[in-house]
Amino acid sequence: MNFIENIREGLRAIRSNLLRTVLTGLIISIGIMSLVGILTAVDGIKHSLDQTFSSLGANAFDIERKGNNNRGNRQGRAEKVYPEITYEQATQYKDLLSDKANVSLSAYISGATVVKSATDKTNPNINIIAGDEHYLLGKSLELEQGRSFSNYELEFGANVAIIGSEIKKNLFPKTNPIGEYISFLGRRFKIVGMLETKGSSMGGNAGDRSIIIPLETGRQIPRTGNSQLSFEIKTIISKPEELDYVMGEATGIMRNVRQDPLGQAESFEIQRSDSLLESLNEISGYLKIGGFVIGFITLLGASVGLMNIMMVSVNERTREIGVRKALGATAFQIRQQFLIEAIVICLLGGFVGVMLGILMGNGIASLIGDGGFIVPWLWVIVGLTICVVVGVISGSYPAYKASKLDPIEALRYE
Repeated sequence: MNFIENIREGLRAIRSNLLRTVLTGLIISIGIMSLVGILTAVDGIKHSLDQTFSSLGANAFDIERKGNNNRGNRQGRAEKVYPEITYEQATQYKDLLSDKANVSLSAYISGATVVKSATDKTNPNINIIAGDEHYLLGKSLELEQGRSFSNYELEFGANVAIIGSEIKKNLFPKTNPIGEYISFLGRRFKIVGMLETKGSSMGGNAGDRSIIIPLETGRQIPRTGNSQLSFEIKTIISKPEELDYVMGEATGIMRNVRQDPLGQAESFEIQRSDSLLESLNEISGYLKIGGFVIGFITLLGASVGLMNIMMVSVNERTREIGVRKALGATAFQIRQQFLIEAIVICLLGGFVGVMLGILMGNGIASLIGDGGFIVPWLWVIVGLTICVVVGVISGSYPAYKASKLDPIEALRYE
C-alpha cells in the first residue's frame, strides 16, 4: 500500500504544480522527439529505399562491360578499355543459361528525347529503353494498364511502346493512352501498355519518364555517328541460395562467349544486386549511430534540466517533507515518492516526445520517398526505457537529499 500511496502522492504533487510539470515534460519530450524522430526518419528512408531496390532483390546479378562506369585513370595509369558487349554475345549467353535462369537483355537507346503525340509534346527529358520479354520482371515493373509485348512484336521489332506514367500525364491527361500513337526518334509507335507510378525515390521518377520498346526495334533505330549499342544483361534466378553457383557458371559462360584468354582478367563485370542493399544497410547503420548520439546529447541536457527542477521542488516542499517525516514516513518512502514523481514526469514527456518523433521522422522520410507510414516499435520501447532511466538518474540525488532532511529543521523552514 505504501508504494501505491506514493504513486498517488506523486501524481497529486504533479497536479498541484501543473505548469512546472508541463515545462519539465516538454524538456524531456524534446529530447525523446530528437532521438525517436531521427531514428524513425532513418528507418523510414531505408524502408523506402528497400522498396525501390526490391526490384534488384537477392536473386539477381548484372553483367556489363568492364570499365563501363568510367572510373578514369588509376594511380596515373589509364584503365584498359574493353569492347562493348555485342548483341550476339548477349543472346549467346542468354541461350546457354536459359535452362537455369531468366535472362533479361536491354539496351539504353536514347536520353533527353522529345516525345510527340497528335496534339502535344514532352520536354526533352524522356529515356528510351529497349527490352526483351524478361525486362519488366528484371526491373520489377508492373503494368497499370494495357499489356506487355507479344512474341511477334519482340521477334520482328514492331513499333509498339510501353510508357511511363509521367508521359501519360503530359500527353494524354484526360484520355486512356492505350491504343494511341506517339512519335520519337523519327518513328511512330503505338502504345500498348503503361507502367505503374514508381515515385521520386532513387531514380523512380526517371522510370516514370521512360518508354520501353522491343529490343529488336531498338536495334533497328539508326545510331548517331559510329556509336554502338551496349547491352545490359540481368540474370534472375528462382532460388536465391543458388546465386553463388549460378554466378560462377555465368562467369565461365561469359568468358567463353567474350573469348577472354585463359589466365587474364575478365573483360566484363558481374555485380550482385544485393550488394547495393548491403551498402545501404551499412550507411543506414552509421546514420542510426549518429542519430542516437545526437538524441542522447539532447536527452543529457534534458536530464540536467529535470534534476535542477527536482532540486527546486525539494526546496519548495521542505515543510511538507518535515510533516510527512513527523507523521512516520521513513527515508525510503520519501526517496521513493520523489523518484516516482521524476519517473512519471519523464514518462509523460516521453509519450508526447515519441508521438512527435514518429510524426517528424515519417515527415522527413516522406521527403525522400514514399515508403508508407511506419511506427518503429523498437525505438518507441527504447525511448520510453530511456525516459525511465533519465527519471531515475535525475531524481536520485534530489530524492536522496529530501530523504536526509532533518524533520525538526524541515518544519522550521520558511
